[in-house]
Amino acid sequence: MKRNPEKHLAALVVATGISSVVSQLLIIREYLTRFQGNEYVIALIFFAWLLLGGLGSLLSTLIDKRFLPAAIGRLAWLSLFTAVLPMATLLAIRLGRDVIFTPGVSTGFYQTFAFVFVTLGPYGVLVGFILPYTLAVLRSGDPGYAGTKVYMFDNIGDCAGGALFAFVLIFLCTPLQAMAAASGILVLAAYSVGRQGEKAALTAGFAAIAAALGLAAGLWWEIPSLQPTKGQLAWYQESRFGRVTAVQDREQVTIFHDGAPLSSSLDVAAAEAAIHYPMSQTRSPAEVLIISAGGGMFKELEKYQPLVVDYVELNPVITDAHLRFKLLKNIKGLNLIRQDGRAYLAGTAKRYDVVIVNISDPETFQANRYYTAAFYRLVKKRLKAAGILSFSVEGYANYLSETRQRFVSSLHRTVRMQFAHVLLLQGSRIFFICSDDPLDVDIPGRLEQKGIQTDYVAGYFYGNISAERITDLSQHILTDIPLNRDTDPYLMRLAFDRWFAKFATSPHWLYLILGVLLAGYAFRMSQEEYLLFSTGFMTMGTEIMVIFAFQIFFGYIYSQVSLIVTIFLAGLLPGALLGHKLRRQAARALKWTDGLLITLCLLLAAMILPENAQPSSGSLLLFGFCVSILCGCQFPLALKTGGEDQSRVAYAFSADLIGAACGALLVSVLLIPYLGLAGTLLVLIGVKVSSLMVVGLRPVRSD
Repeated sequence: MKRNPEKHLAALVVATGISSVVSQLLIIREYLTRFQGNEYVIALIFFAWLLLGGLGSLLSTLIDKRFLPAAIGRLAWLSLFTAVLPMATLLAIRLGRDVIFTPGVSTGFYQTFAFVFVTLGPYGVLVGFILPYTLAVLRSGDPGYAGTKVYMFDNIGDCAGGALFAFVLIFLCTPLQAMAAASGILVLAAYSVGRQGEKAALTAGFAAIAAALGLAAGLWWEIPSLQPTKGQLAWYQESRFGRVTAVQDREQVTIFHDGAPLSSSLDVAAAEAAIHYPMSQTRSPAEVLIISAGGGMFKELEKYQPLVVDYVELNPVITDAHLRFKLLKNIKGLNLIRQDGRAYLAGTAKRYDVVIVNISDPETFQANRYYTAAFYRLVKKRLKAAGILSFSVEGYANYLSETRQRFVSSLHRTVRMQFAHVLLLQGSRIFFICSDDPLDVDIPGRLEQKGIQTDYVAGYFYGNISAERITDLSQHILTDIPLNRDTDPYLMRLAFDRWFAKFATSPHWLYLILGVLLAGYAFRMSQEEYLLFSTGFMTMGTEIMVIFAFQIFFGYIYSQVSLIVTIFLAGLLPGALLGHKLRRQAARALKWTDGLLITLCLLLAAMILPENAQPSSGSLLLFGFCVSILCGCQFPLALKTGGEDQSRVAYAFSADLIGAACGALLVSVLLIPYLGLAGTLLVLIGVKVSSLMVVGLRPVRSD
């Protein structure tokens, strides 16, 4: 080696941060599209990413003269591999999902868990390994090089990558194009580093060209990798709210959003049931509101000749797809409103005769917000005196399981708090028809009186919706059951239990194994490592809470997740600089930062827990930035107290990452579903109180 090229290596660390964060965000979005927008998948990705990164950091402790000695040429090759691997990972997710699992069939928790780890494993470990390895290369030329500086350069790259994706790439590029752009920056930085070795310029050039060609080859797979296993991809578009695709199979066109079917051109039965069940109960429906629509619904609605039909759809691309393939008819009086349904109801003064909610079952936080007490209270304010609310959830054939019984009962009790009459119609889906006026179950008879012609309802209603089935369902409704609330989503807890029950598994094995591993890890942790572990746990836990809060209060996360991740990264660098200045008062500063983290959790509780809470997006992002500053501040303080030799730095990185991984997983799959947001915040505060006690009872060194 000619010298220790610090500026080239610093640029490499920054480029690695840019590439890794952009790759992480693209991978999160890809998993969401392949697993029907399930927010639990976000937590699994964070858990896998952070845990694998922690393992990679631990592997870096093996760096010595016998095993993988620190060398600038080797670092350049590792960096080039790190640049190409994300493209392969993203394509593996796209193509592997339908190869490993049956296309169109949902996957169990452990199946999803394993798929995430297998596909993300190599890249996650490599990213965790390369940062401390870069520090080892720097120290091979300057033994006193500070580990905090590498941490700061990494923070700069992380923030730059998040900002690049959130404000530029998400608007201008397809996923593979964005991946190639971010990885291209790392290829250039790796080439620059590779040229610093003896007689290495030519080799570095050939290697960089090969990596660039690999990225270019990946771009060719953008459309082929989206082709379905059945039918043909007729149309595809990325949007700020998710991926929308149209698949044509002979005469049938089906619109998909994040891999979940929204509507089909040939599903006449679903369109008739969604429209005629509620509309038959009204005398003269002049004004109708539809929140999300399925194919054929407007054609059926036109038979009632309403004066105004307000159609609210958050994602304009979904509307465009329906109109493009003529799944929705542009009827007289139709107004397209491109806004979140809850936000529209909260902001309008209009009152409606009928409100039809055509949202998927509450198996995600985005959907659950249309099945809560707060939503039904809002709808009630926007209905006229004899107004009708209609929505539906998945039905059952002959057997009503205990979990499904509690699900329907909670939903019934929640909506019954606002409406005097709730009619349950049990078929392939359970329709809830709600009003303060009495409701008539003889829907075909009412349609005949109105002169409304139908195919499915007139011919098959009594065969599917028999009096016996209606009575049987009514008799199974439980009265002593929790309500479903925004901040205490009982239906999400049941959906999570049902997810495991559907595949004859249990989450208890996960909790047991994780608990044993954590106990063993905690036994060997030093005081400083526990502090960083608790900080990582709380930081990632609150980040998951902010992500879920965005779903609850604003209705979408596909585009916002990049901004949230960026904000939670943005404070790390100023925090690290602040921590570096406070190193002489490390013991006192650690106590103060722990106390401030607890205070921030209390402020978050005040923002999101009140019954009528409506926090602004800016306040949630500001909270994340403040948490990020305090987290970044603690890292150099902990390094000061615990030492900055190579192994100590690696252990510190590892503790922070493993704590964050556990926070992401436990908050999402255990704490929020079973304790709600309030209980989750109490647990996070408790974790930080324990850290404060450790720091307070055993004062750390500040010399």
